[in-house]
Amino acid sequence: MQHQPILAAVDLGSNSFRLQIARVEGDQLYMLDGLREPVHLAAGLTADKYLDAEAQQRALATLGRFAERLRDLPREAVRTVGTNSLRVARNAADFIPQAEHILGFPIEVIAGREEARLIYLGVAHGLPQSQDNRLVIDIGGGSTEFIIGNGLKPLKLESLYMGCVSYSLRFFPGGKITKQNLKQAELAARIELQIIAADYRGQWQQALGSSGTARVLCDILEQNGYSESGITRDGLEKLRADLVKAGDTRRLAMSGLRAERMPVLPGGFAIMYAAFCELEIEQMQPALGALREGVLYDLLGRFHDNDMRDVTVRQFKQRYRVDARQAGRVARLAHLFARQFLGDEANDAALHMLGWTAKLHEIGISVAHSGYHKHTAYILANADMPGFSKKEQARLSLLALAQRGNLDKLQGQLKNTEDCVLAMSLRLAVLFYRNRSDIGLPALRGSFSGTKFHLSIDAGWLAQNPLTETALQEEIKQWKTLGVSLQILEE
Repeated sequence: MQHQPILAAVDLGSNSFRLQIARVEGDQLYMLDGLREPVHLAAGLTADKYLDAEAQQRALATLGRFAERLRDLPREAVRTVGTNSLRVARNAADFIPQAEHILGFPIEVIAGREEARLIYLGVAHGLPQSQDNRLVIDIGGGSTEFIIGNGLKPLKLESLYMGCVSYSLRFFPGGKITKQNLKQAELAARIELQIIAADYRGQWQQALGSSGTARVLCDILEQNGYSESGITRDGLEKLRADLVKAGDTRRLAMSGLRAERMPVLPGGFAIMYAAFCELEIEQMQPALGALREGVLYDLLGRFHDNDMRDVTVRQFKQRYRVDARQAGRVARLAHLFARQFLGDEANDAALHMLGWTAKLHEIGISVAHSGYHKHTAYILANADMPGFSKKEQARLSLLALAQRGNLDKLQGQLKNTEDCVLAMSLRLAVLFYRNRSDIGLPALRGSFSGTKFHLSIDAGWLAQNPLTETALQEEIKQWKTLGVSLQILEE
C-alpha cells in the first residue's frame, strides 16, 4: 500500500463519537488533532433495539462536522469503526448507508473481541516497555471490554454486554440513585463478570482503565481526596456512599465531574465497582490510549506490510489444517482471472479479499467434506477474526459460499459487479484445480463487460480434458440463472 503521511480514525462509540488525526513518521504516530462529541447513541436504542430518529439525527449531524475535517484525506487513510450500539441496532443496515454518505468514508461495524484487540493496541502503544502482564478495562456506552496483554500482544480478549449508558438507563431511570438500585446494578455486572473472572484473576500485575468512565472516576477520586493516585477500592467505596447520599445525578456536585458525564456516571461506577470486586483489583491507573489510537496503529500496520488480517488468515490455515498447496494454486489462478476480468478496475482491496477467501476456501472440510463450502461460509461469517470487520467477514463468507455448487443460493446476494467478478474468479479457479494437482494449464485469457464474461482456452487442451470441459458447460448454465453470461471461446 502507498505510504500516507496523515491517518485518521473515527470511533462511533455508544456514548461518544471521536475523531483522531495523526501524522506518520516511520513506525510512529504523532497525534495532531482530536474531536469528541457526546452523541449518546446507546440512549437512542429502543426496547426492541431500534435506533430512534433523534439519536440518528445527532449522529448524522456529528458526522457532518467530522466530514469537514476529513475532506482532503484519501479513502485509504481513514478508518471508521462502529461499536456495540451499531452491532445490536436492528436498523443499523438502514442507518449506516446514510452515515457513510454524510461522512464520505465507509463504516466498519466491528465485533466485541475485535474492539477489545484494538483498544489494547491503542493502550499498549502509550505505555513504557514492561515484562508485566497488564489488565485493561474499557467501559463504553453499551459494552465493556476486558483484555490481558503483554507488551503489544493481547493474551485474553472479552467483550461483555454492559455499558455506562445502558446500565444508567436500565437501573437509574430519571437519574435516581438509591442504595437498592445501585446494588442491583452492581450485582448484574458481577453476574456478567463471573463468566470471565476465573480466567482473569491473578493473571496480571498492572490494571489500567481506558476511555471516559475510567478517566472520570480517576479525576473524581483524586480531586475529592478519595484516592492519592488512580482508582482504588477504598476510593470507590467513598464515592459509592456519596452517590447514594446525593440520590440524583442532577445533584452530584463534586470536582472532576463534567456535566455531560453526570447522567451516565452511576452505570459506569457500578460496572467498575463490580470489576474491582470480581477481578480482585485494588488499584487502577487511567490509560492514555484507547480504541481510536488502536485503530490508527492497526491502519499504520496495513501500510507497513503488517496487516493483522494476514496474520489471522495464517492462523486460520494452521488451525483448520488447510492444504496449503491447494489453497495456493486456487489463490494464484483466482488472482489471475480477477485481474483479467477487472482490467483497469482491479484494486488492492478487492484482490486482497479474493486472496484471503481463496486461502481459506476449504476450512469447512474440518467440519465435513460434504457441503464444505457451506461450513466454510458459516465459519468465516461467525468466527472471531482479528483485523476483519463484520462487513469484511460477511463478504468473505459470501465468496466462500459461491465457490461451488448451485448458484440459486446467491440470488440477490451478488449485488455489485466487483463481487460478481470475484465469485466468478474463485469458482473458475476451484473448477480448474478440482483434481488437486499441479496440472499444466493452457493460456487462459478472460475479459468482462457488463454482465458478460468471456474466457478463451486452447481447443486442444479442452479436448484432452473432457471433465473440465463438461464442468465449464455446467458453469455456463449456473451463471445463466443469475442473468450472467459466461462464454467459453476455443482457440
